[in-house]
Amino acid sequence: MREVESLYSAAEMRAAEERYPGTVEELMERAGSAVVRIGLELFGEGERWTVVCGGGANGGDGRIAARELERAGKNVHLVDAKAGESELGEPDVIVDALFGTGFRGEPRPDAASLIERMNASPACVVAVDLPSGVDASTGEVAGAAVVADSTVTFHARKVGLVVAPGRFHAGKVHVADIGLDDVDTEIGAVDMGIFRSIPRRRERDNKYSAGHVLVVGGSPGLTGAPSLTAMAALRADAGYVTLAAPESTLPVFEQRLLEVVKRPLQDDLAALAAKASALAIGPGLGRTDAARGLVRRALAEVALPAVVDADALFGLEPADWPAPRILTPHEGELARLLGRESGEIAAHRIDSVREAAERFRCVVLLKGPDTLVAAPGRGLLVSALGLPSLATAGTGDVLTGIIGAFLAKGMDAQLAAAAGAAAQQRAAVEAPQRAGLVASDLIEALPRVLR
Repeated sequence: MREVESLYSAAEMRAAEERYPGTVEELMERAGSAVVRIGLELFGEGERWTVVCGGGANGGDGRIAARELERAGKNVHLVDAKAGESELGEPDVIVDALFGTGFRGEPRPDAASLIERMNASPACVVAVDLPSGVDASTGEVAGAAVVADSTVTFHARKVGLVVAPGRFHAGKVHVADIGLDDVDTEIGAVDMGIFRSIPRRRERDNKYSAGHVLVVGGSPGLTGAPSLTAMAALRADAGYVTLAAPESTLPVFEQRLLEVVKRPLQDDLAALAAKASALAIGPGLGRTDAARGLVRRALAEVALPAVVDADALFGLEPADWPAPRILTPHEGELARLLGRESGEIAAHRIDSVREAAERFRCVVLLKGPDTLVAAPGRGLLVSALGLPSLATAGTGDVLTGIIGAFLAKGMDAQLAAAAGAAAQQRAAVEAPQRAGLVASDLIEALPRVLR
C-alpha cells in the first residue's frame, strides 16, 4: 500500500508527456478511447451523447471520443466551441472536453455560458481529464466550472481533482493509463499506507517511552477542548498524557478525565515539559494577554516538538523556535496569521498554506474539506480521506491530540501532521454516526483506525 500518491500539476503532466517517445496523436487516441470505454461502463444505457470540444488537446481527445462513440452505435452530437457552437441538444450524456490541464483563471463569457448550459442540463456529465473551469494545478475555481458526475483523468490524478473547490466538481474520478512514465511531483495525497509510518509500541516500551504528551490549555468555561485533546492523544496510542490547566478548572478535569494527569498551570512549565516528549498547546486556553504571553514563552523555551492550535494561534508571530512546531489553523485563523481576508485564503488554499510555512518557518496544516500540510522547502501533502460529518465543533481539538501523540512517538513533524489528519478523517468513516457525529465519537473510533 502506498503512503503518498503523486498528484500532478499541469507543468508536471507536460513534463511526463514530453518524455513519451511516441507521438501526441498516439496519446490522444488512447485518451479519447479511455473516455469512451469508461463512459460506456458508467452510462452505457444512454443513447444520445453530446461531446463539447474546445480548441486544444482536450478538445482533440473529445473528438476522438465522439468518433469512438459513433462506432459504438451511439447517437452523437459534436459541439465545436471554438467555432462558436453552443447548442447541446437533448443528450442523455454530456462529454466535457472544453478545457484541459492548461486552463487557468476565469472562462471567457461565451465559454462560461456553455459551462452553465452543461450544468443546467439533466444529462449525466463525464469530464475529460478534469472538469472545465477547474485549475489542474491548484483546484481553484475562479468562475464558471463544470460539475461532473464522473471524471476520466489520464496517467494520474491532478491536484485540482483532490483539492477543494475543484474536488467538488469532479464527481467520481477514474484514472486511465495512457502509457506515460512517472515524473517527480511537488504535491502528494496521503493514503491509508501512511499509518505504517506511525511507530508502534514495542515489548520493551513503558508508558513514558510510548510517548508522553503535555497538553497546555483550558480556562473557565472552556474545559471541553483540552479534554478532547488529552483523550485523543491517549486513544492515538500515547502512553502518558499530562494536562496543565488553570488551577480553578482542575476540579472539572478531575471529573472528566480519569487516565490523564492534571497539573495547575502555575507549576513550572519547564519542569513539566522535562518529563514529556511532545507539547500540544492552545485548546480552550483563551485569548487574554496572560494566555498569549504563556504561548510565546512556551514556544520559545520548551525544546519539545509542539502542535499549536486554537487560541495559541491568536496573535502568533514568527520566531526562532528551539524545536519543530506545527500550526493547525482553519481558513479564518490562517487569514489572521497572514493579514488577509478569509475569502482570499479559501480561494488560494495551496499558495496560502505554503506562504505561511515559509513565513513561520515551520509545518503548517490548513484545515478544511481537505487538509493541506506544508513545510518550508518541502513538498505539500494532502489528506482527503474523511466525510462531511467532520464539520462539527471539537474535531480540531481531537486532531491536535492525535498529532501530539504522533510527535511524542518521534515522527517527523510534517509526516505526523499528515498522519494525524488521515487518522482523524478515517475515524469519521469508522464511526457509526453520519448525521449527529460529535468530536468524542472520533476518539472512540481511533483505536479501530490505528489497529
